[in-house]
Amino acid sequence: MPFNLQMPFLRQQYLEGSLTPLALVQALDSLIGSEDAGHVWIYRLSLEEMRAYAEALLDKDPASLPLYGIPFAIKDNIDLAGVPTTAACAEYAYVPERSATVVQQLIDAGAIPVGKTNLDQFATGLVGTRSPYGACQNSFDPAFISGGSSSGSAVALASGMVSFSLGTDTAGSGRVPAAFNNLVGLKPSCGLLSTQGMVPACRTLDCMSIFALTADDAATVLAVAQGFDAEDAYSRAAPTPLPAGPLPGAFRFGVPRREQLAFFDNAHTPGLFDTALARLQALGGTPVEIDFSDFLQTARLLYEGPWVAERYAAIRTFFEQQAEAVYPVTRNIIAGATRFSAADTFAAQYRLKAMQRKAASVWGSVDVIVTPTAGTIYRIDEVNADPVQTNSNLGYYTNFMNLLDLAAIAIPAGFQPDGLPFGVTLCAPAFTDSALLAIAAAWDRAAQPDGSARTLGATGIPFNANTGVTL
Repeated sequence: MPFNLQMPFLRQQYLEGSLTPLALVQALDSLIGSEDAGHVWIYRLSLEEMRAYAEALLDKDPASLPLYGIPFAIKDNIDLAGVPTTAACAEYAYVPERSATVVQQLIDAGAIPVGKTNLDQFATGLVGTRSPYGACQNSFDPAFISGGSSSGSAVALASGMVSFSLGTDTAGSGRVPAAFNNLVGLKPSCGLLSTQGMVPACRTLDCMSIFALTADDAATVLAVAQGFDAEDAYSRAAPTPLPAGPLPGAFRFGVPRREQLAFFDNAHTPGLFDTALARLQALGGTPVEIDFSDFLQTARLLYEGPWVAERYAAIRTFFEQQAEAVYPVTRNIIAGATRFSAADTFAAQYRLKAMQRKAASVWGSVDVIVTPTAGTIYRIDEVNADPVQTNSNLGYYTNFMNLLDLAAIAIPAGFQPDGLPFGVTLCAPAFTDSALLAIAAAWDRAAQPDGSARTLGATGIPFNANTGVTL
């Protein structure tokens, strides 16, 4: 059995004195080793580098720091001081002098960075295959995709190498990998987490995301990571009081009309989605059928409209000088952005404003919307054979989220007969993050439909296990 890296379990060991941060990093270094057959890491901290973070905790009281000695992974488009940031492009790499705001807040709370993880280059993709560092393999079956773009962050967590990880989410990158690796993926409200120290994809839509083994763990990380940052022009302070959100035991959840659901010829995921709806009802939810067309129309704006030009703007100087260094599929997407004019951009903004107004009407009848996180999953060879359409299919339920300023959480929702995970996503208006986490936590604690124990990632460790292999 892998090490039990659940945050409450580690915290209990630290408080009892049966574990130290130095012992933890020694064990993790041995566990992870030097091999990386699944293409998870771009830069893994050495034992000496991890020891430096662990030693900084030795004179601290474990009870005084919420993340004392908790190991985490960082998507390699987010800065960690003294470690290269590549965005999965070696020619683009730079070494930051300081960490991203969120990373530093986590370290200050006691967390220990383990490494920088693989991603779809420049965070452009939902598949995890668009990287010169190799296609990141699914934690359950290496023939299948891990999901992207935060591929390595999800697989490192699901494989039992860290306790939580950071990703980013512009179009679904913090949710699709969660679904494909049996994890919780929190896409916070835009601006709730600082993006200072993050390589932008679409800066007006970007947000940092959190992968966790459980909803409670995600809530713990969010509490540390969130906060207004004057250095980030897109940072937003949470309103006071927070908007009313859905609560376990009494909430209305919107479900797209059956003809608006898409499972892309997967014979098993429709049944898993129906089971998830029944589970939400058992938690006190009332289903309400909704017209999902406004959300789907909004989603198409992300790649069919001029927002793709933001990806060009983010790396414009580098792209114009070294376009040949960019991964072929990514290069074609970014190069296509130059066809949009300023007039096109304004026209699309007007269109989006109208769609936001139309889509907002649904919140008068429901508290939360539930969809599959992705309708299906693909093998790596299937994605390589048709990289654009497969990626587009994976964004069917995700691409509208930041355009419509919603908070969302992806949660595990069972397994296909072949053992691959399936997940659903709950979304609601901005700054309902805590309410969504409360429902997800209730979901975690509820019995599985088949009576089995909920397991964490691909580790096989049961949810809330209070025992594990000794570190």
